Amino acid sequence: QVQLVESGGGLVQAGGSLRLSCAASGRTFSNYAMGWFRQSPGKEREFVAAISWSGATTYYADAVKGRSTISRDSGKNTVYLEINSLKLEDTAVYYCAARFRLAVTRIGEYDYWGQGTQVTVSS
Repeated sequence: QVQLVESGGGLVQAGGSLRLSCAASGRTFSNYAMGWFRQSPGKEREFVAAISWSGATTYYADAVKGRSTISRDSGKNTVYLEINSLKLEDTAVYYCAARFRLAVTRIGEYDYWGQGTQVTVSS
């Protein structure tokens, strides 16, 4: 089992930045690829970003590409998601997820999920 706890959400003005954190425990963190997903009210959960177990490979959704960065710190068993130039449409609950080894963008391929952290972008 892998336990995931997200933090860093909150209320942010449009154009601002935030950094989400996801602390992992339970298994060897460096064996797992990590992903960030988000879900807005009335919408399906969608892929945001992913990073491979080694950190060498990253993927981003078009909606955040160029203004977000996913990274991981194996010493802290933590994965981060930084989003800049926040938009109203970034408002969502953000979830981190883990799967063994390879990073993918498909939501159904992730085995472990956190409880989510709310991000609200205001005008």
